[in-house]
Amino acid sequence: QVQLVESGGGLVQAGGSLRLSCAASGRTFSGHSMGWFRQAPGKERESVAAITWNSGTTYYADSAKGRFTISRDNAKNMVYLQMNSLEPEDTAVYYCNTRLKDYPWGQGTQVTVSS
Repeated sequence: QVQLVESGGGLVQAGGSLRLSCAASGRTFSGHSMGWFRQAPGKERESVAAITWNSGTTYYADSAKGRFTISRDNAKNMVYLQMNSLEPEDTAVYYCNTRLKDYPWGQGTQVTVSS
């Protein structure tokens, strides 16, 4: 059973930065494109960023372009999301998963951006 564990969220002022981390137990990420997703109150979960298994290609939602950077360390079985220039609209619970959402969702990590 794969368990995804997200961490690194918190409360930050607008313009600030956070680095989210995602770890998996029970199975390796290797071979999978991975993604970060977020769900704001009252909204559907949406894709924020994705990265291919060899880190050769990254994808970003328009709202994340130029501000967020996704990366991964396959040796450590970790995926990261560096978030800069945070805006109140980025407030959400952030989750990781394969890009195709193959694994059960973890609990996510709350990101709150104050204005």
